Amino acid sequence: MLQYEELRLSLTDYEEKLGQLRDALGLDAMQTEIADLEAQTAEDGFWNDLERSQKVQQRISQLKNKVGAYQALKNEYDDALVLIELADEAEDPDMFEECKSSVDAFVQKLDAMTLSTLLSGEYDAKNALLTFHAGAGGTEAQDWTQMLVRMYQRWGEKHDFKVTMIDFLDGDEAGLKSAVLRVEGENAYGYLKSEMGVHRLVRISPFDASGRRHTSFASLEVMPEIDDTVEVEINPDDLRVDYYRSSGAGGQKVNKTSSAVRITHIPTGIVCACQVERSQHQNREVAMKMLKSKLIEIKEREHLDKIDDIKGEQREIAWGSQIRSYVFMPYTLAKDHRTGFENGNINAVMDGELDGFINAYLKMESLKKNAE
Repeated sequence: MLQYEELRLSLTDYEEKLGQLRDALGLDAMQTEIADLEAQTAEDGFWNDLERSQKVQQRISQLKNKVGAYQALKNEYDDALVLIELADEAEDPDMFEECKSSVDAFVQKLDAMTLSTLLSGEYDAKNALLTFHAGAGGTEAQDWTQMLVRMYQRWGEKHDFKVTMIDFLDGDEAGLKSAVLRVEGENAYGYLKSEMGVHRLVRISPFDASGRRHTSFASLEVMPEIDDTVEVEINPDDLRVDYYRSSGAGGQKVNKTSSAVRITHIPTGIVCACQVERSQHQNREVAMKMLKSKLIEIKEREHLDKIDDIKGEQREIAWGSQIRSYVFMPYTLAKDHRTGFENGNINAVMDGELDGFINAYLKMESLKKNAE
């Protein structure tokens, strides 16, 4: 049947892209590395070094997940092709929609996996730390900040990332003045780094009795979470550590002891805090990770040779121009001002449908690199 033949041809057009994806992923090299690492686990005394054994096991798991994801995609291609051929032989028009759906699902996953190969930056595979700050505008801006926090929490959940709020400051009447999220998962930073900048909201404010339209701003800073594998030298004399009581929403105390920790890097004025862990030691450890991450990010961005070169006046990540606008009134639209990508379903966007924006940015950056 003609419709099945056309569908089969449209699917086989992607066979070359599937092969290119295999090469881009370096699948053969991955399988060689897996074999080498598994051979290490069989060496005498391997399990006596707990730190090394955990890192090797983690690396094996990461590589096997990547290999497995590609093989699952290849299986989807083969299954879709077989389904089309069987339906064509049976001359059954009722199976066409099922066949088309299988092709569409394969193409969508192929595009997503291909985009993941663009995440080749030094820190792209790391967890991400998202820091939100409300702009001028009082309660309206603070409410907008809380809406953004929820949006990224939903995005993380959709991608099976673990999202944890590690610090926050409640708004005066509603919302949040600031917040920090940790997003844990492979390539979390690689995907979310595109979200750094100023986010603009236009809506009829629920806090305005006159029902006027308001414009609010909130900034988002995105950093990779630096783990112990990255050496960062920080002079202890450059740190001021304060301890205080953590609190929940509305001022509710969640800990009667001063377990929350705030660390200030005196030379730059950078402040990092954590209040959600159970102990003072745990909160300090998280706050130090955040500080290291922020110093590394600034060092990379400013093209500096070492951390000590960072000056106080350079520490602020500039708000600059807005990267995206979210309009609720008089029409509904979320538009990225860098890529031109837009989505008219504002409720879906606020519920975490951000892949279109992220993918458009990754494609844009890829084209820029190829043009250089």
